Amino acid sequence: MLEIRALSRSFGAVKALDQVSFTVGAGRLTGFVGSNGAGKTTAMRIIMGVLSADSGAVFYGGQPVDRAIDATFGYMPEERGLYPKMGVREQLVFFAQLHGLTRAKAVANADGLLDRLGLARRAKDPVEKLSLGNQQRAQIAAALVHDPAVLILDEPFSGLDPLAVDAVMEVLRDFAGRGAPILFSSHQLDVVERITDDLVIIAAGQVKAAGATAALQARHAGSRHRLDLPAGADSAWVAACPGVTAVASPAGAPGVGASTASCTVLFDAAPDAAQAVLRQALALGPVNRFERVTPPLSQVFKEVTR
Repeated sequence: MLEIRALSRSFGAVKALDQVSFTVGAGRLTGFVGSNGAGKTTAMRIIMGVLSADSGAVFYGGQPVDRAIDATFGYMPEERGLYPKMGVREQLVFFAQLHGLTRAKAVANADGLLDRLGLARRAKDPVEKLSLGNQQRAQIAAALVHDPAVLILDEPFSGLDPLAVDAVMEVLRDFAGRGAPILFSSHQLDVVERITDDLVIIAAGQVKAAGATAALQARHAGSRHRLDLPAGADSAWVAACPGVTAVASPAGAPGVGASTASCTVLFDAAPDAAQAVLRQALALGPVNRFERVTPPLSQVFKEVTR
């Protein structure tokens, strides 16, 4: 487990981090989200030893992180660091050997990552000849090629097309499956929602929320519920139920949404009132689906940072 304990760091009069604490569990994908200037990159640089903290410390496996431990981490910085005129495969092998891998292991790791990230056909090309998206894939491969104990990625999905995002997600999930803690920052909250186990939300240098992603979403779920009835079913009665304060279609327009497959009603109600709606629906006929609506991470983010 990676532990960040009470990190503080100022740049002149600007307090970039203010008593920042959170953990990144073994085998857990932890999203680190916040607006520009919130402190994400500063925290990551301190974790990697690129910056020093004014106070606080970073621990891995219960031990303070020093240069020897840092050397076992994988890091993709905000400023990309590949050699532009060097071939992709050549420099991946080079980076792996710098971390102590044998050449045979370095070659095997490099070729495996190039294949999985869709770069095998560009393996001999210099980085400067790659598109920005492919350069991003190569940078991710460079962070992974030495089989790091911990992975720290600053905006790994930036500039990637949907297929590349899926490929990177699969690689990161497999890497987490080996037990490594993974911390990554991203402004793409839809991607964060799809891949994370845990979430840390930071604003103005302070952690505003941290925990399992699903638990944070449930905590901010509010009173919105979803009721799916068979297509063509009468659902106008929902708006008249006691305790129901609003009825909307899935698109958010007033009224009831219908499709060829089902009739969907979104309504706001306290738990007891929502259960009464469900009981009435079941008394009238089949119910295809009933649930409390989980808010998107964008909504959670707005609520905890406002």
